Amino acid sequence: MIEYFDSHTHMQFAIYEEDRDKVIKKTLEEGVGFINGGTNKKTSKEAVSLAEKFSKEPVYATVGLHPIHTYKSKYLDKNELETKIEVEDFDYDFYKRLAQSEKVVGIGECGLDYFRLEGESKKIKKKQKKAFREQRKLAKELEKPLVIHCRPSKNSMDAYHDLYEILSEDKKIGDIVMHFFAGNEEVAKKFIDLDCYFTFGGVITLTRDYDEQLKMVPVDKLLLETDAPYVSPLSHRGERNEPRFVREVYERVSKLRKIGLDKLKEHILKNNKKVFDIDV
Repeated sequence: MIEYFDSHTHMQFAIYEEDRDKVIKKTLEEGVGFINGGTNKKTSKEAVSLAEKFSKEPVYATVGLHPIHTYKSKYLDKNELETKIEVEDFDYDFYKRLAQSEKVVGIGECGLDYFRLEGESKKIKKKQKKAFREQRKLAKELEKPLVIHCRPSKNSMDAYHDLYEILSEDKKIGDIVMHFFAGNEEVAKKFIDLDCYFTFGGVITLTRDYDEQLKMVPVDKLLLETDAPYVSPLSHRGERNEPRFVREVYERVSKLRKIGLDKLKEHILKNNKKVFDIDV
């Protein structure tokens, strides 16, 4: 029986290569379902394959192109990919075909990431915005939610402001999920007004910086996640993150929002079922 749901994780990433099936089975045994987020052609395809492998389980996928894979960068996350890959332009037809799987429940993660811009920042931002607009178009065509990654430059909310402008161009695009929301209260208000869903993860167990934003989000727009393998919650700090650790995020939200844990679990399952059209 599924009691918890992790709306955003990456079990297809390279860091799980040696024990992936074992971790997934343990996660499911502990009553946790999850969605693996794609970040490029390779990881999107792998997310779908993994979801289809566990065809009768609450294991799902999203497919999309992460903004950091739209331009050449010196940064290589070996947790994600063991070898550097080629820069991608968003291949609309490829991702559309991939999204035909019944296990694909969203488009993304996609969006804007200004945190590690190198070289010609204006050109990089232009490429990111182009890829994001194309994925927004695909999500609208397929009537699937758009799963957004947004990371501003240091000490700024710039990427969120640019993202808001793009989303405001067409307010009838369907459901929007703000993954790993890290905006300030002003930004939170703007995206709440756009009727977005918001996910919060293990970082809320490590800092109180997002407490007010978390309390602002309507309970029927709230989702929880791990973003595993990243940002393990407090009791697992220093370990590789896993979807089953999402329970600690639930416990923190339960206390902060003064909602009983059982009631919170009901809300989160209901919200995931609604936005991703899944049976949990």
